[in-house]
Amino acid sequence: MYFDLQYYGRVLRHVWSLKDWSGRPRMLLRLLVLVPLATLFHSLCFLLDYLLFPRLWRQQVERPVFIVGHARSGTTLAHRLLAGDGDTFSYFLYWELFFPSLLQKKLIRALGRVDAWLGGPCLRRLKAWDERTFGKYRHIHDMSLWNAEEDQFVMRAAFVTQQWALDVPLMHRIDQFHVDQMPARKRRRWLHHYRECVKRQLLLNGGNRIHLSKNPVMCGWVGALIEAFPDARIAVLVRNPHQCIPSTLKLLEVSWRGKGWTPEQYADSLRVMTEISFDSFRNPRAVLAAHPDTPHLFVDYRELTSRPRATVQAIYRALELPYSDSFDAWLLAQEDRERAHSTRFEYSIDDYELSPSRIESELGEEFERYGWPRHAMKEQAEQQQGATA
Repeated sequence: MYFDLQYYGRVLRHVWSLKDWSGRPRMLLRLLVLVPLATLFHSLCFLLDYLLFPRLWRQQVERPVFIVGHARSGTTLAHRLLAGDGDTFSYFLYWELFFPSLLQKKLIRALGRVDAWLGGPCLRRLKAWDERTFGKYRHIHDMSLWNAEEDQFVMRAAFVTQQWALDVPLMHRIDQFHVDQMPARKRRRWLHHYRECVKRQLLLNGGNRIHLSKNPVMCGWVGALIEAFPDARIAVLVRNPHQCIPSTLKLLEVSWRGKGWTPEQYADSLRVMTEISFDSFRNPRAVLAAHPDTPHLFVDYRELTSRPRATVQAIYRALELPYSDSFDAWLLAQEDRERAHSTRFEYSIDDYELSPSRIESELGEEFERYGWPRHAMKEQAEQQQGATA
């Protein structure tokens, strides 16, 4: 199993340098003791997978579907609508991301069957824990152990995950977004490990379905995904950056402040995230323009939320997916609920150093393409009116 020693070393050195951070001893315990032990366990299970499940040698990943887009742009909604087509797609549930090995998942499912036979005492406790842990955050992001979730987190065992940057603000130290610009050898090793994780999940779910992925961070991986999966199909969600950029920045702030970090301590990481926000719009369009043969579609968030069924149908046509009557009936039943999709987790760009004029300058072509209102122009007009009054 792959393990990124370079990133591990960077995180370890950064945490070691935080002499005044009260959480330093706990984090060092995780890095120096728990991570190596977990890595040995996952590596052993990865090796046993090929011994215990010989079908894994022949398992293919054919024509996977990747949903990418800036965070808070509707990627979760699109992912879960498509995931409703269970006859077509295979995907990771949140709990499965913590166990990358096929053996691990098979054992846990077997324990689940035993628990069900005993009346489900463990399941009841897990559901109660799930509600206590995630229920208070569902207005931000609907999380649950049993929800379809971002599958890049399955690479956590390889130390390839943005989770460390959520626990400790070190986005200025490690870059897990710009994979397309990585040295070729490292990029291919990352994607090879990711492919191995996907193969195991496909086999777990029968082996004959299409892998369905949703990851905002993979806006910076589009070229690498096409390189690793030449028959990939890609849907890119787009939303007014005046809405999704501040919402994403606030989401990071909530995570860091909840762990005791101050604005001064996470300021550098917040600036890096701002630059990543711009690249989240630019990179998918640039890469797909260079790969016109890759089936893809850019999906307007407004269309997804106002016409979810018609938008999903458009995705299926563009990505050449089989569309069944049973899935259409399910979509029709979901439409009214999803049309009312909204979030109370919205914040103004005025909360940040980033100005509306800079957003509109950096992403001017996108504003023209989608007709998003320009706040900076409105502010300038109001200022001019005030000056002449």
